[in-house]
Amino acid sequence: MKKVIFSISLIVFGLNQAKTINDSLYISNNYHNKILFNGCDACGCAAGNGSSGFESLLNPQFIGVKYFSQHYKAKENLFVNDLTQDQYFNTIQLWGKIPLTQKLSVYASLPFHFHQKKTLQGDININGIGDFNLMGIYKLINSKDNAHELNGGVGVKVPLGKFDEKGISGVNPSFQLGTGSWDYQAVLNYRFQKNKVAVLLNTDYTVKTENKKHYQFGNQWNYSATGFYQIFGNENSIVSAKAGLQGEVYDRNRQYKENLPKTAGSALYGKFGFETSFKKLSLGTELMLPTYTNLAGGDIEAKSRFSLFVNFGI
Repeated sequence: MKKVIFSISLIVFGLNQAKTINDSLYISNNYHNKILFNGCDACGCAAGNGSSGFESLLNPQFIGVKYFSQHYKAKENLFVNDLTQDQYFNTIQLWGKIPLTQKLSVYASLPFHFHQKKTLQGDININGIGDFNLMGIYKLINSKDNAHELNGGVGVKVPLGKFDEKGISGVNPSFQLGTGSWDYQAVLNYRFQKNKVAVLLNTDYTVKTENKKHYQFGNQWNYSATGFYQIFGNENSIVSAKAGLQGEVYDRNRQYKENLPKTAGSALYGKFGFETSFKKLSLGTELMLPTYTNLAGGDIEAKSRFSLFVNFGI
């Protein structure tokens, strides 16, 4: 089944690899030339269990709300080979992007997590505020015809979310509200656009430091390629579809400077979604299904992800 999903993902991505990014907030008489870059939401489940990736937004200024959910299967105990434990990571975040100059903008997000894992002894739930993300984004290249654009950024993650030392003893030490550490991000985003089609390439890397409990989550690399196609567009509204691939690579966690076994891994997802906008209001949704997953030495398997956002231009 995974091979089938992987094949479909590649085919859909190939068909869409020149799709438009005219699928979000800001619409004017020349909205085809208003494509901007938005920062990443790395570490979507607080401690590095996943990323919701980048969003492509047309409005140079916005505030919004985004919901992001992840589902994993994990091994409940060492004596059972089956992955029986369902783990659900859910996040609602406030986010925004404000330009400071023509080339420089600031992106920020504040998440609220409510996570759950189902064990033989009963459900375990944690909820609360997560880590605050702040990033500066700079437009490095923008061609005269606006067909090519390259943006880069650096950011910091402020440890506002609670880190529970007891949580690292489980199969998934990322079952946390936060890393408890100051983490640092670097991002690159390339966009190609022609008429109603566009391609968006993203990559980001997060360096995670040791927290006060002498625990350090592994560094994380995310990458994605997304194609967009504008289905409908006029002076006031836009409807577009998107499809592509997104991958993630996790380094090993460390405790007291020692590498921990079965904490590294990688995963690759196929993703499909739609975005629509009316004047300054924008709505988007995305479904991600794994084509490859190798997390925690096989003790954790990625199942699915879903996101939904509502933004308003300011």
